[in-house]
Amino acid sequence: MTKLIKRASAEARAFRNRDADSVGGKQKTAKTVQRAERNLKSALRDDDLHDAPQIETPRKPRFAPVTFSEEGGVRFLHFGTDWVQGAMRLRKPDHIELEYAQQMMAWLLFIETPKRIVQLGLGAAALTKFAYRFLPGAKVEAVEVNPAVVIAAHAMFGLPQDDARLTVHETDAWDFVNDRANHGTIGALQIDVYDATARGPVLDSVGFYRAVRACLTDAGVATVNLFGDHPSFVRNMKRLNEAFDGRVVALPEVHDGNRIAIAFSGPALDVPFSALQARAKLIEAELGLPARKWIKGLQESTGQNGESFTI
Repeated sequence: MTKLIKRASAEARAFRNRDADSVGGKQKTAKTVQRAERNLKSALRDDDLHDAPQIETPRKPRFAPVTFSEEGGVRFLHFGTDWVQGAMRLRKPDHIELEYAQQMMAWLLFIETPKRIVQLGLGAAALTKFAYRFLPGAKVEAVEVNPAVVIAAHAMFGLPQDDARLTVHETDAWDFVNDRANHGTIGALQIDVYDATARGPVLDSVGFYRAVRACLTDAGVATVNLFGDHPSFVRNMKRLNEAFDGRVVALPEVHDGNRIAIAFSGPALDVPFSALQARAKLIEAELGLPARKWIKGLQESTGQNGESFTI
């Protein structure tokens, strides 16, 4: 705890004879006030303050408070503000409630279920729970630096405890992606790293995105939650494109500004839209995600309306 000397004690020393310096209830003379001011300055310069009362003040919290709200059968996660950091419909705790979070699963259009799926930024654990429940062939992991968010995910949003298929790493996302043990091992990497203000990712450098790319397998895909109507969007898209050699596309905006960027590693893609449509129908039937809307979003964002999607 930080110990703070109470200034009032020094002021008391300087003015300890205040009442004695008053005569007949009249105010102090100018000479008396000047003497008191000199006493105060001397007291504040005095190095011998070992007997001054001390108070303990808490350190400034490292993280914003984790708070909750509920409306219409949906529980929301906040970081001490009105900004929504995650949501869960109470009657469907393992499903993904928010549309932008559903779009974070758009990598399903391009690759089969990978052996390793990682979420940077746990939030309300919607993506982690969904992958754990509905993609049994994958090892599912989440990376979260704030232990209070991890506790909330378990207590308030139904995240199961760690087991052979599920792991929550309480560490910084920067450290995780720069750990060489993770390089080349992740098939799908979903990035949603926001602070309480929720106006842009807290990690958005070229170095960070290059480390993200290094974590992906040869044909891996990263999805990133960006804020479309904020200057951080242009900055992040520029840096993503630099890190991924221009192989990045952003889906159209949903909700109050969220835009999901999809970044590809590995060889160039040339996929017939007919194959993507067939894949989307399968995703909708088996997982209940609006995958055909993702294809429309890809066409709208890229202007690719021919026979194939290329990137």
